[in-house]
Amino acid sequence: MTELISIKDSSKHVGEEVRMHVWLTDKRSSGKIIFLQLRDGSAFFQGVVRKENVSDEVFATAKSLYQEASFYLTGIINKDERSHFGYEIQITDLQVVTNNEGYPIGNKEHGVDFLMDHRHLWLRSRRPFAIMQIRNTLFKATVDFFEKEGFIKFDAPFFVHSAPEGTTELFHTEYFDHDAYLSQSGQLYGEVGAAAFGKIFTFGPTFRAEESKTRRHLTEFWMMEPEMAWMNHAESLDLQERFLAYITKQVLENNQYELKMLGRDPEKLRPTTEGNFTRLKYDDAVKMLQDAGRDFKWGDDFGAPDEAYISEQFDRPVFLINYPTSIKPFYMKKDPENPNEYLCADVLAPEGYGEVMGGSERESDYDTLKAQIEAAGLNLEDYSWYLDLRKYGSVPHSGFGMGFERVIAWICKLDHVREAIPFPRTMNRLRP
Repeated sequence: MTELISIKDSSKHVGEEVRMHVWLTDKRSSGKIIFLQLRDGSAFFQGVVRKENVSDEVFATAKSLYQEASFYLTGIINKDERSHFGYEIQITDLQVVTNNEGYPIGNKEHGVDFLMDHRHLWLRSRRPFAIMQIRNTLFKATVDFFEKEGFIKFDAPFFVHSAPEGTTELFHTEYFDHDAYLSQSGQLYGEVGAAAFGKIFTFGPTFRAEESKTRRHLTEFWMMEPEMAWMNHAESLDLQERFLAYITKQVLENNQYELKMLGRDPEKLRPTTEGNFTRLKYDDAVKMLQDAGRDFKWGDDFGAPDEAYISEQFDRPVFLINYPTSIKPFYMKKDPENPNEYLCADVLAPEGYGEVMGGSERESDYDTLKAQIEAAGLNLEDYSWYLDLRKYGSVPHSGFGMGFERVIAWICKLDHVREAIPFPRTMNRLRP
């Protein structure tokens, strides 16, 4: 019986007769030859139907196919040096499953709003296909990296009673008789896991109730957040550098086809795989902006244009370290040499993409943390369990968070971070 294969496995079957189940993305004909552009979820390539090689019925059926028709086909795999994929199939038979006209996303330019409104179908197109394949590589590489580093996966709750950074930008709900919020971060619960297991990482959806239409913000996005007991700030930076270098290398090794499909120059990513990220102090970053004529003063937080400018000065990610305590959350540890600054860092991706990760050494002293919670105007009772971590067996510890969609946007060189998610769970786009 003829073997059923995926398009991506074509290189293993050159010259062989195979079967596939596919969808049609486009079609053109030239006399006695019909060219079918095909996809099966693993890759895209071309099928060729020659009138002399098939029955009249099969040729007529091929000619009648509409975009997104689904069918089984039989044919022989050939090399095709002219295509990005490198192979095509000479079709000898096909059996239609469905064939309906009127697919709304034609092979022409469509506006962003139109594609967002039809994203349940647009996901089938080449661009989102390539993004999602790279997303999958980054997801797997993340899990592999932390497993190799001795971490375990630790799940944080979605409903929380309090928040790491206040509740003004959280989605509020009632959880039986209590106020609750959709989690904006798994970090505080991750610290619980680190105190029990040493090194953990959380990885899942988080939520921010921000009315933002910038390319950087989403209301629902995925966060990857490791927490490490017995690790100081400098050691955490080393880990973050190894992590970004590793996942970028995995994309370069496994997704050349998808990068080419997106028009992404892989050489722009290669410096990241080498590590050696600059560690730029907040003070020096302020001076850099001021020297460039920007209206920025010490104590300001960096906005997206500021981060973009700084990141454009480097060919790989850069750490911005030691921010003023006034612009960062309460749980960070102050620099013993300068109590006006925290031992913290944001990671800016190159090419103007700005912040993709942020972290710090966590305050491990009970009395100091209690005072910082009070100074932030937060309810001590809400954080009593968090303070317990400092009361019983407290050790130096650090952690960081990575916005998954932001990393995908940078790796894929996307104009908008919303392209990095499979469905439009953002600003008034709650359709499936």
